[in-house]
This record gives sequence, C-alpha cells and structure tokens, in this order.
Amino acid sequence: MFETIEWGIIAPLIVIELILKIVALISLSRTNTTYGPKWLWILIILIINTIGPVAYFIVGRRGDG
Repeated sequence: MFETIEWGIIAPLIVIELILKIVALISLSRTNTTYGPKWLWILIILIINTIGPVAYFIVGRRGDG
C-alpha cells in the first residue's frame, strides 16, 4: 500500500502542515486574549488539518496592538 504513495509530493505537504501547527500553537501560547477559549483553539489547531491553524490566524487572534 505505501509503495504506491508519491512521497516526493506528500512529504513536503506534511512538513508544511506540521510547521503551520507549531507556529499556530506558539502564537496561541504567547497571546493573552483570543476569540473563544484557548483550549478550544488548541483542539481546532490539532484536529482540523490545515484549516484549523489558518482559522486561528484569521478568526481566533485578537489584535493586541
């Protein structure tokens, strides 16, 4: 089954997804206020692939400055 997967295409996408999640979680940990509870944003970022971290950056963060 795994022999037919094009890892040259999939591996960079997986790396980008992991980086996006890590950056979103770091940003969430450093911010004091969000739209909604932080625990919910953690779940959204971790469970919903790609759209979760992007949603946090678009909707979840409050402008601190």
